[in-house]
Amino acid sequence: MDIHPTAIISHHAKLGAGVKVGPYSIIGDKVAIGDHNIIEAHVVIEAWTEIGENNHFYPFTAVGTPPQDLKFKGEKSRVTIGNNNIFREFITVNLGTLGGGGVTSIGNNNYFMAYSHIAHDCKVGNGVIFGNAGTLAGHVEVEDYATVGAFSGVHQHCVVGKYSFIGGYSVITRDVLPYSKTVGNRAKTYGVNFIGLRRSGFSPEAIQNIKSAYKILLQSRLNTTQALEKIEREINNSPEVSYLVDFIRRSKRGIIK
Repeated sequence: MDIHPTAIISHHAKLGAGVKVGPYSIIGDKVAIGDHNIIEAHVVIEAWTEIGENNHFYPFTAVGTPPQDLKFKGEKSRVTIGNNNIFREFITVNLGTLGGGGVTSIGNNNYFMAYSHIAHDCKVGNGVIFGNAGTLAGHVEVEDYATVGAFSGVHQHCVVGKYSFIGGYSVITRDVLPYSKTVGNRAKTYGVNFIGLRRSGFSPEAIQNIKSAYKILLQSRLNTTQALEKIEREINNSPEVSYLVDFIRRSKRGIIK
């Protein structure tokens, strides 16, 4: 390990092999940090926080701090972080709450640009990108390979679907459809995230199926229930479309159209 002499590290914290801790960083009692993490200057990691391997925390990141929830009374809750994530400057990741399951979780291979905020009880998947100051309220779920644009805010309990793209300065108050381009205040869906799907290696056939499903969902005169039935009848051999249909049916807040 490479620990700067000005860093303050609890004797009860657990640090893995090859961990680097920079000047004036603080590692609290109930923290477990895996191998080969880089913790730059002035980083604070507190409370019950579990971190995997090969993550990079840039200056002034704060992880495991109490949630900004007036109902929180200091009860035990956690933050869990996977592997190969990058947290740029001034990121905040808050603890979970008992009312939300008690865990704020982040997966693998995510990139959080400066000033991003992950509030209590959020679940961030894998391969997600947050633009500068992308902000999640409590209980938000961001599925794999989504992008949250700069200065965008996502309302409590919303779900952001896989491979979706939220444009900058958007206000998200309902669930963001998978594979979609969504932008605005209040946000609207502007079709399929074709560039993102191609970059992610989707086949032309899969992209065409998604496009056909969106045409029925957004451009027909059918209501959502009728549109889903038509999609299932006409595009019934596509796992991507099946996931899209299931996402809409399990939505609790409703979807952005």
